[in-house]
Amino acid sequence: MPKAASAIPAIPATASSTPDRIDWIKLSLVFLPLAEPISDAKVLTGRQKPLTEIAFIFVEIRSRDGHEGIGFGYSKRAGGRGMYAHAKEIAPNLLGEDPNDIAKSWNKLMWAGASMGRSGMTSQSIAPFDIALWDMKAKRAGLPLAKLLGAHRDSVQCYNTSGGYLSTSLNQVLKNVEASRASGIGGIKIKVGQPDVATDLKRVAAVRKLLGESFPLMVDANQQWDRPGAQRACRAFEQFNLTWIEEPLDAYDVEGHAALAASLDTPIATGEMLTSFGEHAQLIMAGASDYVQPDAPRVGGITPFLRIMQLADFKGRKLAPHFAMEIHLHLAAAYPQEPWLEHFEWLEPMFNERLDLRGGRMHLSTRPGLGFSLSDQALAWTADSAEFGKRP
Repeated sequence: MPKAASAIPAIPATASSTPDRIDWIKLSLVFLPLAEPISDAKVLTGRQKPLTEIAFIFVEIRSRDGHEGIGFGYSKRAGGRGMYAHAKEIAPNLLGEDPNDIAKSWNKLMWAGASMGRSGMTSQSIAPFDIALWDMKAKRAGLPLAKLLGAHRDSVQCYNTSGGYLSTSLNQVLKNVEASRASGIGGIKIKVGQPDVATDLKRVAAVRKLLGESFPLMVDANQQWDRPGAQRACRAFEQFNLTWIEEPLDAYDVEGHAALAASLDTPIATGEMLTSFGEHAQLIMAGASDYVQPDAPRVGGITPFLRIMQLADFKGRKLAPHFAMEIHLHLAAAYPQEPWLEHFEWLEPMFNERLDLRGGRMHLSTRPGLGFSLSDQALAWTADSAEFGKRP
């Protein structure tokens, strides 16, 4: 009797043999009007005009298999339309790519515009795409992004900035502080950088008295001082037991920030204006701040932000991401050391969902991905949009 032929083993499918593909992308340019013009130290010195609106670039991505993701970038004052124009130029490069290959896509978009440089508007225009792909990946896994990344905590201590601008009278600042504490905020930051530092000291003293000695209080000079002025002002602020002093010098003065950080008891925080991993690496390696403050939409998205987090943790730095709490809540939750999250209610009209603030902390929701969707109001504020690929 002939021997039965042995079965031929099946060749296992590989990741490259059956990939999903990006088949539709939508860009939207949205202008968010602010209820009142906002001024910090840069306005007082004539460097900038009061902030009246914020430009947002939203990116919605859909894959062939029906998975979706949404991300955004932003610009204050000038630059929004430029970012949108650059994003339109590079968007077609993603069509046909596997949405799971996020690092590959990030590199492809960066090199598409590399003749403009690898920071600034180039990286900021990439951020909405990168963030949308991470949102999609977490949704595909059915997890909040923080859980996909590997969360260290389910909530992050949260401080408020928007009630302490220099354009706000001291009496109103104090009322805003009380309202913030009542809402469940865990820390207060106010702006400094007045022409006369005595005015700053009066405002900080009043807020510290209202909060008590132990409640977390931060100040932000928005790059107002030169080196001698920063040294004098920061020494004067040491009496107030501050959690940190933010941007006392020009954002790119690595050497000056390092000298301050070495000479003061009060921690130094900076980094929000930097727009690449390389710029943050210089800051971190030089010991130029105790708190690093990267901004995912500014540095090019979540992909480079994760690299910044790894280096910062390796060098023992604290983390306090700038703005965009809807994104940064997830990233801060995945940082090994206890971080801070910056609370801005400005963006709330843009989204259908709300974040959960209580007990001084912002709590992660169980919604998959980043956990937000665009509201009808955001659609009404849309100034322009463009689509690429096959419409779903």
